[in-house]
Amino acid sequence: MISKPPTTVRRFAINGRGNVAVISAFALLVMMIASGVAVDYTMAARRQDQINGIADAAALSAVTSTMMQQSWGKAKSRARKVFLAQIAAVPGVTYSPSQITVSGGDTVGGTNITRTAVVTYTASSDNFFAALLGMPNSTIHGTSTAVSGQAPKTDFYLLLDTSPSMEIAATTTGINTMVANTSSQGGCAFGCHESYPAADHLGNPYGEDNYALSRALGVTLRLDLVNAATQNLMTTAQTTATQNNTSYRAAIYTMDYSVNRLIGITGNLTAAKTAAANIQPLEVYDNNCLSSYNCNQDEDSYLDNGLSALNSAMPDPGQGTNNNGDTPQEVLMIVSDGVVDEAIGGNRSMAPINTLADWCSTIKARNIRIAFLYLTYNPLPTNAFYNQNIAPFQSQIAADAQSCASTGLFFEVDTDGDISAAMTQLFQKAVQSARLTQ
Repeated sequence: MISKPPTTVRRFAINGRGNVAVISAFALLVMMIASGVAVDYTMAARRQDQINGIADAAALSAVTSTMMQQSWGKAKSRARKVFLAQIAAVPGVTYSPSQITVSGGDTVGGTNITRTAVVTYTASSDNFFAALLGMPNSTIHGTSTAVSGQAPKTDFYLLLDTSPSMEIAATTTGINTMVANTSSQGGCAFGCHESYPAADHLGNPYGEDNYALSRALGVTLRLDLVNAATQNLMTTAQTTATQNNTSYRAAIYTMDYSVNRLIGITGNLTAAKTAAANIQPLEVYDNNCLSSYNCNQDEDSYLDNGLSALNSAMPDPGQGTNNNGDTPQEVLMIVSDGVVDEAIGGNRSMAPINTLADWCSTIKARNIRIAFLYLTYNPLPTNAFYNQNIAPFQSQIAADAQSCASTGLFFEVDTDGDISAAMTQLFQKAVQSARLTQ
C-alpha cells in the first residue's frame, strides 16, 4: 500500500502559481539580456558604419587632384593622418594605430598613371550589456578603396628641320608664284636664304636672294608655318597639362648642317614659345657655300647628326609619376621632310631618313617614343636637281619616315596642309598613347 504524500506537499503541487512566477522572472531576465546584446550589436554596427565613412574619406584624400601631384608616399601619409584624426573622435571605440593600414600605389599603363589607395582597419566597439556575460567588446573591421587616374608627366624634345629644302613655298599657289618669278633660274619654288646672292646670278629684282623675293611676293614658306605651329604647340601643351592635371616640359632644337638648341628642357612653356619664334631659315653664303671660305656642296641636312645629338641630350625616361626618384616620360617629336643630305666618306649622300644610320631604332629601344610629322617632300619635275638626286627614292621617303616613328605617332602633311593642326594632333596622340612599349 502506497502511502499518501504529506498534506503540505500535496497543496504545493496543486498550486502552480509559484512555478509560473519563477519561470516568468527567468524569461524576463533572458529577454533583458538579449535586448541588451541587441543594443550592443546595433551600436557596434553604427560605429562600424561611421568608421567606414572615415575610411572612405581617408582613401579619397590620397587621390584628390592636389594629392595626385604628390608622391604615393605623401599620399599614403595623408590618408593615414585623415583616418587617425577622425576615428579619434568616435566614442566607445578602441583601436591601435598598428591595426590601421594604407596600401596601394601608382601603376603606369595605357593612357594613365592609376593610383589605388586602400584603407583597412580593425577596432573594438565597447559593450555594456554583453560585458555582463564576459564579452567586454565586439570586433569591427572594414576596407575602403579609392582609385583615380592621371596623365603622366612628359618631356617633349622637338627636332625641327631648318635645312634649305624646308624653304619651299608652303602652298601650291605659293609654289607657282615662286616658279613664275624665277624663270631666269629655270623656275625655283624655294625661298633659299643667301647672304651673297650675286654669286649665283639669280636674276631677281635688286639682286635679292629668293628668300627676300618670297617676302616681297607675300609667299609663305613651309618653315614659316613650322615657326607658327611650334609657338601654337607650346600654348596647346600648357592648356592640355592643366586639363590633364599634370605637367609637360619642352626643349626645342633645329637641324640643318649643324644642331642648334633654341631652348633646353623647361617647364616654362611661355619661354619655349618665345624661343620658337626664333625658328628661321638657314642663311648660307651662296649656292654650295656656307661662307666665302667654307663650301660644302649644299650638304645642309644632317638629320642623322640631329638624331644622334638628341639621343645624347635626352636622359633615360622614367614612368612620369610623382614618386621619389621617378622622372618624366619622353617623346622626341621630329618635323622634317625626311631627306638626309650630308657628307659620307667625303662624298655627298642624299637618302631617306634611317638609310645611312638607324638612330630611330636606337632611340626607341630606350623607351623614348618618336612622333614624326612628315612634311611631304614634293616632287619638282621642273627642277633638274630634283630629277637627278631625289626622284629615284621619292616613293621611299614617307615609308622610311613612318618606320622611324613609334606606332600610331606618324602624321603626314602635304602641300596646302595645316601644319599647326597636324602638330597639335600629333601631340595629343602622343599624350594619349602614354607609355607605349616598342
